[in-house]
Amino acid sequence: MVLAARSADKLDALADELGGPGQAMATPCDVTDFDQQATMVGNALDAFGRIDVVVNNAGFASGGGTVDDPVGVELDALFAVHFTASVGTMSAAFPPMRAQGYGKIVTISSISGIIGGVVSRSADSPDARRGRSGPAYAAAKGGVIALTRWVAKDVGQSGIYVNSVAPGGVETEMTRGFAYRAEELPIPRMGQAGDVAEAVLFLASPASNYVTGQVLRVDGGWVIG
Repeated sequence: MVLAARSADKLDALADELGGPGQAMATPCDVTDFDQQATMVGNALDAFGRIDVVVNNAGFASGGGTVDDPVGVELDALFAVHFTASVGTMSAAFPPMRAQGYGKIVTISSISGIIGGVVSRSADSPDARRGRSGPAYAAAKGGVIALTRWVAKDVGQSGIYVNSVAPGGVETEMTRGFAYRAEELPIPRMGQAGDVAEAVLFLASPASNYVTGQVLRVDGGWVIG
């Protein structure tokens, strides 16, 4: 297993927790840099000889914004981290997966990319613009979904499966302070990281070997139909 993120210290700690050398390898990487992504994939091949699964899960929350005030710097960063990084990872991983005739790629999108954003007042602020996904976040996540479907059609005959997990409101550091009115959902609670992880595990495993180009919503029933 190869772990990639910008924080070397956090990566090393997680790699040790997952078994250390031979089991998990930490590779600091800026996922918006295609050259660094190619190096990451090369390191994985050197260490393990093949790449069976890639999970594109880098992301950060938008602070809101509107069409008339989209916040330009954040707009560029949102697309770079959510959409462009997914393109780079797929591009780097595809050649070795094609050579071995098998691979699983899982992207992390969002229900914001399905329903066009989430409006939800923050629990710690009267400002209605906080606690909702802005237009750039929704568009970037929608782009991830479209990318997932397009690539699935393009690489399926090479034995490569490409799917996406679209979380709803999930309790993480990124969503702290946001009120999602989870009690109104069919499953009346906030999602947990483990809920998303189980969905990713299914799509990464042989259990999903007749599933590709799909978006698996993990949202407590927020979006039905």
